[in-house]
Amino acid sequence: MRVSGPETRSLAARLFHSTHALEPKIATYGTVVDENGATLDRGIAILSIAPHSYTGEDTLELQIHGSPIVAREVVRALLACGARYANAGEFSRRALLNGKMDVHEASAVADLIAAESRSAARAAAANLGGGLAREVQTLRSRLSTILEELAAAIDFPDEVRDPDRAQLEASLETIAAELQRLQREGEAGRLIREGVGVAIVGPPNAGKSSLLNALLGEDRAIVSEIPGTTRDTIEETIAVDGVPVRLIDTAGIRAHSDRLESAGIERTRRALSEARAAIVVLDGSQPLSPEAREVLALTDDRSRVIFCNKSDLGDAGARELGERAEVCGSVFDSATLAALRAALARAAWGGKLPDLERPHLAALFELEAVARALEALSRARETLRRGEPPDLIAGELQRAYAALGHLTGEAAGEELLTKIFARFCIGK
Repeated sequence: MRVSGPETRSLAARLFHSTHALEPKIATYGTVVDENGATLDRGIAILSIAPHSYTGEDTLELQIHGSPIVAREVVRALLACGARYANAGEFSRRALLNGKMDVHEASAVADLIAAESRSAARAAAANLGGGLAREVQTLRSRLSTILEELAAAIDFPDEVRDPDRAQLEASLETIAAELQRLQREGEAGRLIREGVGVAIVGPPNAGKSSLLNALLGEDRAIVSEIPGTTRDTIEETIAVDGVPVRLIDTAGIRAHSDRLESAGIERTRRALSEARAAIVVLDGSQPLSPEAREVLALTDDRSRVIFCNKSDLGDAGARELGERAEVCGSVFDSATLAALRAALARAAWGGKLPDLERPHLAALFELEAVARALEALSRARETLRRGEPPDLIAGELQRAYAALGHLTGEAAGEELLTKIFARFCIGK
C-alpha cells in the first residue's frame, strides 16, 4: 500500500506502531493498526521524505501480507484517517508535476506495465532514464540558437549580418536527420509494443492450419483434407526476432462454397486488409489452381511471403512460380519454418530493427510531434533552396521548436496529460 501527500507522516504515526522510529528510506518492522488502534497486520513501513521519493512528496509504503481482507481493511483505515483513493496514474502524474520525470518517462512507465514480451519490457525500460528528453532538448537548443541569429539580423540589420545560407541549410539538414532517426526507431518500438498482424491466406488444403500449428508448436487449428474445414479466423501470437507476431489463420479462398464457408471467406478478406503482411500458402506439389492465382492477385499489392508447401510431394507449382516463391519446403521441416520466419521479418519490418536499448519515441503524440517538426523543417529548407531571404523561415522554425516542446513536457497541456495517464491503473 502506498500513500503520498502532505499528511503522509501524520498517517504513518497513527496507523503504524513500532519500537523503532520511522527514518527516511529505512525499512522498519512493526504493527499496522486501524483508526481505533486495533491490530490489522504485522509488516514493514518505508517512509520517504520530499523531494526524495517517486512522487516528489512525502510517501509511505506499507508492505503487508497478501490477504485480500487485510489489504481491504488497511485501505479502509487509511480512508477513515483522511486519505483518498488515487486516480488512475496519479502517483506518476504527481511525479511529473513535481519535476521527478518528464512526459516521455511517464508514458514509458505505462509501457513497462503493459509490456507483453521481453523485448517490449527492455524497450520501455530504455525510456525511463529521461535520455530522450535530453536529446530533444539539445535539438530545440540548436533551433533556438538559429532563431536568435535570425532575430538579431532582422532587428539590427546594420550591425548583424544574415546567417550564412550554406551553414544554415547544413544545420537544418542535421536536425532533420536526427528527427528522422527518432521517427524510424519510434516506429520499430511501436512494432515491438503492439505486435504485427500477419494473415495466413491461400486456397483450401494448401496447409494454412498446419503452418499455424507448426509455428506455434501445438495443434491449435483443426487440420483436415476436407476443403472448407476452417470457416472462421483463428488468431495466435508468436515471437519473431523479439517482435510479437499475431498470426491469423483464415478460411481458404475458393469460388464454389456454401453460405457458411462464404462468410468465412469474407472474414479472410477483411483480416487480409487489416494485416501488416501476409503469408500466402500454396500447394507447391501441384500446378497452380484458379484459386491459387486468385489469392496471388488478391495479395499482389501487399507485403507478403509466398510459401510453396508440400515440396516433399512434388514441385510443379514451385517451378511455375519460379523466383516469386520465396520459401519452398514443408511445414513439417524445421529448416523451412526458420526460412519462413526470416522471410516474414523482411516482409513485415524490413528484417532488421534498430537498437531499442537507447531512448526512443513511444507514444502516438510523440510521433505526431516529430512529424509536425519535420514538416516545418522541410518547408523551411525548401524556402532556402528557392533562394529566398533567410528571415522568411523564422515562422517555420518556431513551429518546429513548439512541436518538439511536447516531447520534453514544456508544451504539454492538460488534455495531453489526461491522455497519458488514462492508460495507467489506479494509483501508479
